[in-house]
Amino acid sequence: MKPAITESLQVVREVSGVFRRMGIAHALGGSMASSIHGEPRQTYDADITAEPFPGRESEFASYFGSGYYVDAESIRSAIRHRSSFNILQMHLGFKVDVFIQKDRAFERFAMQRRIEKPLSESPGDVIAVLTPEDILLHKLEWFRLGGEVSDRQWSDILGVLRVQAGRLDDEYLDYWANDLKVADLLREARSQV
Repeated sequence: MKPAITESLQVVREVSGVFRRMGIAHALGGSMASSIHGEPRQTYDADITAEPFPGRESEFASYFGSGYYVDAESIRSAIRHRSSFNILQMHLGFKVDVFIQKDRAFERFAMQRRIEKPLSESPGDVIAVLTPEDILLHKLEWFRLGGEVSDRQWSDILGVLRVQAGRLDDEYLDYWANDLKVADLLREARSQV
């Protein structure tokens, strides 16, 4: 059984809350972020990028109760290798993939530019999300790294371009698309909207 969107958002809210309590910069990315900025679609997991937090792995894992599976050793390895680890909400079977921020300029800029989006009408119920430009650039890069075959990735890219038309920082997009070597994909996507 797939978790409902509200249940998925509750898991994301809880994971984000742990990062906030610990003072760790983080941002929602992936398909959830592209759904926020573009055309909504069902997703079966969430992606969060976080700054490295070496030496605090056990503390981080300790914030999650028995309903979650979080492995401190996997977190240590992810921080050491700047890779990813998973947080699994066992009752729902919903997974949050946490990507440790890579040590490159684009990743640092994207984290600095993150924005807060409300999750509900309640004051303070917000989540940090990558900007539309940064989610586009991440999606273009993943599309390229995946062999340029994922219809879902491409659809997410086009959806963000359509919904955000006229509001995107094209100069920023062009600069980083060149740097990330995805300028040709950005041109192609723009030509399709």
